[in-house]
Amino acid sequence: MTAATPLLRAYRGERPERLPVWFMRQAGRSLPEYRATREGTRMLDACLTPALAAEITLQPVRRHGVDAAILFSDIVVPLKLAGIDVEIEPGVGPVMGAPVRTAADVARLPELDPAALAPIREAVGRCVEELGTTPLIGFAGAPFTVASYLIEGRPSRDHLVTRALLHTEPGVWDELLAWVARQTERFLRAQVEAGASALQLFDSWAGTLPPADYRTGALPHSRTVLEAVADLGVPRVHFGTRTVQILTDLRDAGADVVGIDDRTPMAEAVSRLGPDVTVQGNIDPALLAAPWAVLERHIRQVITDARAARSHVLNLGHGVPPTTDPDVLTRVVELAHSETG
Repeated sequence: MTAATPLLRAYRGERPERLPVWFMRQAGRSLPEYRATREGTRMLDACLTPALAAEITLQPVRRHGVDAAILFSDIVVPLKLAGIDVEIEPGVGPVMGAPVRTAADVARLPELDPAALAPIREAVGRCVEELGTTPLIGFAGAPFTVASYLIEGRPSRDHLVTRALLHTEPGVWDELLAWVARQTERFLRAQVEAGASALQLFDSWAGTLPPADYRTGALPHSRTVLEAVADLGVPRVHFGTRTVQILTDLRDAGADVVGIDDRTPMAEAVSRLGPDVTVQGNIDPALLAAPWAVLERHIRQVITDARAARSHVLNLGHGVPPTTDPDVLTRVVELAHSETG
């Protein structure tokens, strides 16, 4: 039902009749209906309540007319379902009951039982039923980013413990990221089997690693995930932040589409990736608060620069800020749809 949609055609490398657009974190705090729906419910509880997760997923599609929904979830959901002690603390982020830093810690990690993914499958099924011909994108965190939370025990700006472990305990490192990769593959597979039309792998912290360390310590495990779901036959998007120096690595890990962050000029990204790559991005989220004339000029420049790529899906270079005026996002969608793909 979604194969001929502008989004799926663009992901396959075609130039559809209109430019497809969706926004990372489009379902969230910028929407008053989201805040009303989530009131009194913890983040992970919302993610694991199928009716609630589906409703939140669908809200931006109804309001903005975007070309895709993305499942309302979180990168630590597969950890929670595997039995890891993790909660998302308001104003902080994911906090682990205990960090994972030794061989014994890794050996104690439980494997994710596919039966535990029933809430995810149900949420996806509910979304797909209502979306009809609008694609649903499934997603997961990349092994490095998810592992960094396990190692640090909570969000970190510099990832000092994580980077130290990569160099001082390479065996522990590889075992841990291999464990994360297995759980990630199961999480993504469940979403597609339940009806998701595409997948996005978020490596939010990839840019904190020097390129050489990314290539030896993180890239192989992202490649494992992307290759493990290749048989599902859906487009795979690979996105990270501060990744200008490793864009070709994101591409070569097995991605069909490379997401471009807001710190990388689109023209430079396309130059690095070459003309045979589909790109996604990369409106600067900060400019969503700028006067419309400033934002429009910026968006048109992104669109123009992306015409040198094989195809393009308009998106942000990171997530929607919670202070964003929803009407601005709707206006961005209208602008995108006035452009040919």
